[in-house]
Amino acid sequence: MAANGSPENGSDSLNSFTGGKLFDTVFAKGMALVEETASYLDGPGRDHARTLPREAGLTYSAWSMELTTRLMQAASWLVMQKAVRDGEMRREDASARKYRVNRDDPPLDADAQRDKGLPHRFLELVARSEALFEQICRLDQALYNAPMPGQAKNVVSDQIAQLQRAAETGAFDPLMVWHRAK
Repeated sequence: MAANGSPENGSDSLNSFTGGKLFDTVFAKGMALVEETASYLDGPGRDHARTLPREAGLTYSAWSMELTTRLMQAASWLVMQKAVRDGEMRREDASARKYRVNRDDPPLDADAQRDKGLPHRFLELVARSEALFEQICRLDQALYNAPMPGQAKNVVSDQIAQLQRAAETGAFDPLMVWHRAK
C-alpha cells in the first residue's frame, strides 16, 4: 500500500479532504487559533486572571487547561493529516485509536459563563476553540469511520456520499436520491 495515501489504499475521502481548499482553510484557521489563544493566555489573559474574583478565577484556571488540551489535540490532528497528505505518514497509522480525536467531555459553554466575571476575550476564544474542536471531531469521524475496502457497506454513509456528490456537481435532486434509497 502506498504511503502517500493513493486511491488504491481506500483513502479517496482523505485525499479529497486533505488535498482540497477546505483542509487548507481548516488547517490555517486552526493553527492561527492555537497561536492566538497561546498569546492571549501567556499575555493579557495572565494579567486578567490575577484580577478575577475567586469563583471566576477557578473557572478560568480549569477552563484554560481544558482549552489548551483541546487545542493541542486539534493542532496535532491537523498536523497529522498534513503528514498523511504529504506522504510522511500512512493513513493506516493515522487511523490508529491513539491518534483519533473525539469528544469525551461536554463542551465548555462560554455563553453560560457570560456575566460571571470571566474576560470577554477569554470566552470568545473558548467558543471559537470549542467550535474548532467539534469540527475536528466530525472530520475525524467522517474520515476514519468510513468503511474501508472489504468492509460492510453503510447505507447511511452511501446516501450522504450521494448527496455530497450531487451537491458538488450542482445536480442535487433530493427526490431522486430518496427514491433510489427505497
